[in-house]
Amino acid sequence: MAQPAGIRAQRRGRAVTGTGKAAEDLAARYLQRQGLRILARNYRCRGGEIDLVCDERGCTVFVEVRLRRDGRFGGAAASITAAKRRKLILAAGHYLAGQAERPCRFDTVLLDGLGEGRIEWIRHAFDAV
Repeated sequence: MAQPAGIRAQRRGRAVTGTGKAAEDLAARYLQRQGLRILARNYRCRGGEIDLVCDERGCTVFVEVRLRRDGRFGGAAASITAAKRRKLILAAGHYLAGQAERPCRFDTVLLDGLGEGRIEWIRHAFDAV
């Protein structure tokens, strides 16, 4: 059976489309232009995944990228639920295990389309408490 057009791979049961990768690529380029250094992309562990792990002047920045073209369900920011935040925090803890202690934060990059002018970067989007 052929896969539907646009589906590139499977990630633990959910389809990864070229659009999702394009959104992450756009966010990574944007953050690099803002002075962040990309340390890892699509960091995964059991129970969680982080789209981008960056460094900004000695601070580890965990970034969730969200693309929502249809605002009927609350837009990109509303799609980062409490359950999703728990998974991000779990993955961040896994990433940081065994590393020297340093400051870290959780940011989001919200896109309502795949254009440079459609990016909203929210620093300190949530805390790991």
